[in-house]
Amino acid sequence: MTQHNPRVRIGTCLFLTVLLLVVVLLSVIVIPKYILTQAQSTYGASSSELHAARRLYLATLILLQSKELTQPVDPEGADTMFSIQMGESVPSIVGRLWDTGLITNPGVFRSYLQYSGLDMSLRAGDHLLSPAMSPIEIAQAIQSSVSPNVTLTILPGWRIEEIAYSLPTTGLTITPDEFLTAVRSKPEGYSFSPCLSADSLEGFLFPGAYTVPRETTLGELLPQILMSFESQLTAELRAGFANQGLDLCQAITLASIVQREAVLAEEMPLIASVFYNRLHAGDVLASDPTIQYALGYNQLQATWWTNPLSLQDLQIASPYNTYLNAGLPPGPISNPGLEAIQAAAFPAQTSYYYFRSACDGSGRHVFAETFEEHVANECP
Repeated sequence: MTQHNPRVRIGTCLFLTVLLLVVVLLSVIVIPKYILTQAQSTYGASSSELHAARRLYLATLILLQSKELTQPVDPEGADTMFSIQMGESVPSIVGRLWDTGLITNPGVFRSYLQYSGLDMSLRAGDHLLSPAMSPIEIAQAIQSSVSPNVTLTILPGWRIEEIAYSLPTTGLTITPDEFLTAVRSKPEGYSFSPCLSADSLEGFLFPGAYTVPRETTLGELLPQILMSFESQLTAELRAGFANQGLDLCQAITLASIVQREAVLAEEMPLIASVFYNRLHAGDVLASDPTIQYALGYNQLQATWWTNPLSLQDLQIASPYNTYLNAGLPPGPISNPGLEAIQAAAFPAQTSYYYFRSACDGSGRHVFAETFEEHVANECP
């Protein structure tokens, strides 16, 4: 019978334990450090926003597929203009680069964008690209647009802060703070100048797409936006406001509320009729968007329009609280589009006094003449 030396067995166990510790050390410390060092050497520093595990994961991916990041699709390829739309998502941009034949591997290209942090700084506009460029060169190229013109889009129902914070994505050099300071002025020379408060152009920044030279200054941009609003104020519209018993200032305030309440433009005249009926009765408008405007930015929801509102929200002490104060608020709560302005001038003629969202998710509203009907319209 074979006899085993206990010392040999103990020595073997110690050896295996040390070996295991070495392997663990390599896998936990040495190998990750090597990967990150190689990635930084090849692709530059990683985004400071990445967590350690995410940084290691992305660094590993791009190192394993380095060839598809550093070599062009076609060294003889011709230049092509590639347009990125304002607000376009990174997956959409990457997918179109692949469809256009400018990159061969959208997955690793997106991983590189995330590793480097370039996914947070893609610029809207026209970019002169070529399949003769490596994907890394393409990633760098789409950080700045070559188009001499850029477009600022103001959406109907945006408040001035939403316009301001969209500026960095346009390619203009105007900062949000510069914009917010400028719109607190009261420019003269417009027919609506008497409506402007001393600290806001809210309501009179007409929605639309403004394509301007990239070097356009704020002093050049703002008059263009205000003149666009001025051009909408036809004699017919002004007569419509007067027929409803409102001056221009009041009408734009009402239009701004209608704009925020409506989902479908076709319902704007009906919604306007409800508010006119409440105004004529001397009652409160009880409009949620006016409360949202008074509340301002919601940090938790990351929006300027808190939804849903709480009972406590409805008690906010503000002249814009149309649950507590009868009549119109002191000024517009958003920048209304033409359809909302037209609804304020030419509302539907109804006896509706209430409305609420339909229960089918269509964005439509159901209207009621009495409170009992309004309660009956509540979703189950």
